[in-house]
Amino acid sequence: MVTIKNPAQIEKMRAAGALLCQVLDQVSAKVRPGVSTLELDEYAHELIVRAGAVPSFLGYEGYPASLCTSVDDQVVHGIPSRDQILREGSIVSLDCGVILDGWQSDSARTVRVGEIPPETDRLVRVTEECFFLGARMAVAGNTLGDIGAAIQAHAEANGLSVIRDLTGHGIGREMHEDPAVYNFGLAGHGLRLQPGMTLAIEPMIALGDWHGYEDDDGWCFRTRDGKPCSHYEHTLVVREGQPPEILSYPGYEWKER
Repeated sequence: MVTIKNPAQIEKMRAAGALLCQVLDQVSAKVRPGVSTLELDEYAHELIVRAGAVPSFLGYEGYPASLCTSVDDQVVHGIPSRDQILREGSIVSLDCGVILDGWQSDSARTVRVGEIPPETDRLVRVTEECFFLGARMAVAGNTLGDIGAAIQAHAEANGLSVIRDLTGHGIGREMHEDPAVYNFGLAGHGLRLQPGMTLAIEPMIALGDWHGYEDDDGWCFRTRDGKPCSHYEHTLVVREGQPPEILSYPGYEWKER
């Protein structure tokens, strides 16, 4: 069931989103060659707990960390490890969630590790563009298909592939709520959006083919061809007559096309 949030509830999610943005800003600043993904996870956990919030990923369906760290061909849900050391030229998706005063926020960004190859740099840039093009369609009266179609069109116009096995989602008191938010689809199709709907939109865009598989750990999802994948996500609220407010990107202002 899709839930509509009232202004007071949206304000709670706004506060959670602001905190999460601060956490990811600080963790991103620690990314460099020679750092382990476990160090990043431990730092994220410390920041969240110190702020009086709860790391929503930790223990979720058995997930063992507060941060997902997905490197290169790892699409999402990479488990931080002391043995996984970041190397120059890699990319790492930092995916994190917080619960503050009972309300959730979920966000992810892909961070460059030092200097990276031009084609990978372009992948990261286009993935972020896919998010904003899709998110701009999250206006009351539009459909979920409008979001997915915008993401897919931009990715494929740039010779990239949309991961199809994984989706964005509704969010609120629970991290995963209805509806599923696909990163591909047909404009004008699917659920019609209403003001007060809160969504986590998260394009996962691959340099190669879109097919993937789950690692033996039961969590990490990788591209089948071993090529890099980029991931970008924010929590937002649908509004009437204007693009959504991005709750996990405080102060973001939409530019005129």
